[in-house]
Amino acid sequence: MTYEDEVSMSVSMSVVAAAIVQRGRLLVVSKKAAPEIFYLPGGKPDPGEAPLETLARELDEELGVAPLEPRLLAEVEGVAVLERVPMRLTVFEARIDREPHPAAELADARWISGGDEVRLASAIRNRVVPLLRDRGMLAA
Repeated sequence: MTYEDEVSMSVSMSVVAAAIVQRGRLLVVSKKAAPEIFYLPGGKPDPGEAPLETLARELDEELGVAPLEPRLLAEVEGVAVLERVPMRLTVFEARIDREPHPAAELADARWISGGDEVRLASAIRNRVVPLLRDRGMLAA
C-alpha cells in the first residue's frame, strides 16, 4: 500500500502538536517506544478536550513548558508511525515559556534545522518542514 493509499483511508486518530521554532531551528522529540524516530511535541486529545487544551497539557507533560501565542499552522493528514493508522495532525505554531526538558514517554528532544540530522516521521518531513521552509521559518 502506498502512502497516498494510506492517507486516503478514513482518519482514525487525531493528534495535536506544536511547531516550535527558535533561531531557525525546530524542536522535535522522540519517544521511548521508538527513540530513532522524531516527531513534533504533542499528543492525542482526551475525550471532550479542545485542541489548545490538548496542546497545553501535552507540552506540560512531555517537556515541562507552556505554549505562548499558539496559532493554527496546518491540518495535516498522514499515517501515525507507531500505531500505523491514518491520522489528522493539527499543528500549532507556538513559542514556549522556558527551556524544554523531555519527560513522560519521551526519550529525547532536539533542535534541528530541518535537514537530515534525525529521522523524522513522514508527516513532519513531507508536510510540516516544507511548510515552515516556505514561510521562512527554517532555512531552505
